Amino acid sequence: SKREFHNQHKSVILWFTGLSGAGKSSIALALERKLAELNKQVYVLDGDNIRHGLNSDLGFSPEDREENIRRVGEVAKLFMDAGMITIVSFISPYKRDRNKIRQTVNVGKFVEVFIDCNIKECERRDPKGLYAKARSGEIKDFTGISAPYEPPSKPEIHLKTDENTIDESVTAIINYLENNILVSSLTCQKTL
Repeated sequence: SKREFHNQHKSVILWFTGLSGAGKSSIALALERKLAELNKQVYVLDGDNIRHGLNSDLGFSPEDREENIRRVGEVAKLFMDAGMITIVSFISPYKRDRNKIRQTVNVGKFVEVFIDCNIKECERRDPKGLYAKARSGEIKDFTGISAPYEPPSKPEIHLKTDENTIDESVTAIINYLENNILVSSLTCQKTL
């Protein structure tokens, strides 16, 4: 498209999924910074910024989680249509919800990134104490404790964040993008 030509990269949705505390937001923000440094048009949609605004009317029931992901998917598609690399960072616990989004975009435009971290490490990293609150029953429907998480069976990218650093994870994503021609020449500058 003209936008992709102007931006010097293809548009894509990078859909990060994983447990709370797995590192989704940290990796998403680091990747956004790196891509912006490379003059790429990029934006992060994160659970925290969307839940406080667009989806502030939703709770955490299975139905509300489904609607949350549906809305986020629609917003991500708008950013993608605008020619952006859109990084979506949500727990998005249900396979069917992630697959619904994948099915609404062209092949190769949805890249599922499994931010995989064992639950003990997620709990150790938890600065808000959400896991402790979930285990005590103070928080209901908490993914990984009192609500299910369905890991992707065939994600395009699988990052083990209890074994790799944020920088290593960002490098792995950029390598994937370069190798799969989703982003042309990330390391090259745009010439006039």
